[in-house]
Amino acid sequence: MDTTQPQPIMQRWHVVQHELLPELQAQVGPLTPKLEKVIHTLEWVRIEEFTEVSWCGVGRPPFERAWLANAFVAKAVLGMTTTVGLIERLMNDRALRRICGFPLHKALPSEATFSRAFDEFAGGSLGQRVHEALIKEHLGDQLIGHLNRDGTAIEARERPARNGKAAEKGAATAQPTLLATEENPAAPTSTLAPPAPARKRGRPRRGEARPAAKASPIERQRGQTLAQMLQEIPTACDRGTKCNAQGYKNSWTGYKLHLDTADCGVPISALLSSASMHDSLAAIPLSLISAERVTNLYDLMDAAYCSTELRAHSKSLGHVPLIDHNPRRGEKIEFSPAEAIRYNERSAAERSNARLKDEFGGRNIRVKGHTKVMAHLMFGLLALSADQLMRLRR
Repeated sequence: MDTTQPQPIMQRWHVVQHELLPELQAQVGPLTPKLEKVIHTLEWVRIEEFTEVSWCGVGRPPFERAWLANAFVAKAVLGMTTTVGLIERLMNDRALRRICGFPLHKALPSEATFSRAFDEFAGGSLGQRVHEALIKEHLGDQLIGHLNRDGTAIEARERPARNGKAAEKGAATAQPTLLATEENPAAPTSTLAPPAPARKRGRPRRGEARPAAKASPIERQRGQTLAQMLQEIPTACDRGTKCNAQGYKNSWTGYKLHLDTADCGVPISALLSSASMHDSLAAIPLSLISAERVTNLYDLMDAAYCSTELRAHSKSLGHVPLIDHNPRRGEKIEFSPAEAIRYNERSAAERSNARLKDEFGGRNIRVKGHTKVMAHLMFGLLALSADQLMRLRR
C-alpha cells in the first residue's frame, strides 16, 4: 500500500542532490556516501527548527544548540558509540564539521558542553517533539495499512532498582512533559487507610459479602486518560526476561522500548519502560499516541498482546485487530488465510528493532537514567525514520 506522496519526496531529494551537495563539495571538497547520508538526514529531520537560543546578552554566549543537535543526529547516522569519538571525528573531518554547522575558524565545544547540551535536549524531549513533527508532516495525511506493535530489550549500564521500587520511581518520573502537576500535597502516612485484609480461600459463607475482584491493569487503562496511563508506566532500570524466536529465555538489565511501526518501515511512536513491564501494558498508550499522528486500518501484534480488552480497544478506534492467539494451555485459534497473509507484515517491526540496534546506536547506551536513555534512542529513531522515508523514493 502506498503510504507517502512521491512528488514531495522526489522534490526534496532533487533539491538536496543537485543544489546543496554541489555547494558543500565546493567548500569542503568531495563527500563520502556516509556524509551524504548525514546531509540528507539532517535535511529531512530539520532539528535546528526545534532548538532554542538561551543567551540574553549577559555573560559568555553559549554554543549554538542547533549545531550540537545536528552533531548528535550525525552521531546516530554514523554509528558512533561515544561523544568523545564524535568530537575527535569533528576535529579531523572538516566536511562533517561544516555539515553540522560548526564554523571552521572557531574551536569545537568541550566534552562537558556536549554533555550539558544533551541533558537539555533530554529534559526538553527534543527528540520526541521532532519525531512527532516529522511523522505528522510526511505521513499525517496518508492512510497506513498496517501498524506493527512490538517491544524490544534495551540493555543499559546501570544498577537495577531494588524489588518493588521500579513502579514507585516510575510513577514519579515517567513522561514529565505530559503529566499535570498535583496541587495538593501527598497525604501523611498516619492518615492513610490501613491495608485491606487478605481474601479468604474457598467459597463464601451464606450471607457473607466479599469485595469485588480487582480490575486488571488493561481494564483500568481503558478508563484512564493518556497522561494517567503514562504516569503509571514504570521507568526505573531493572531486570527483564523475554522469550526469543527460538523459544529460549533471554534476560537483560535495562529498559524495554515499545514501538509502533508502519508497514513502510517508519516508526510512528515510541515508549520506553522498565525491562520488567509486560508488553501488553504499553499497547493502549501507544495506540492513542499513534492515533493522534496517523490513520491506520490494522493493528498487528504477537501473542503477548492476546487480550479481549485490547481487541475491544482496537475496534473502538476503528481498527481491525490482528493479534496472534495465545492458547494458554487450550486450543490455539489460527488466522484465516487472508488474515495470515496480512499478519506477515508484522516483520516490519522486527526489522525496525534490528536496524535501530545495529545501525543507529540502540546497542550502545552510555548514559544513565530513563530520560537520557530515551533521548539517545530518539536520535537513533530520527535517523531511522529519515532513512526509511528516503528509501520510499526508490
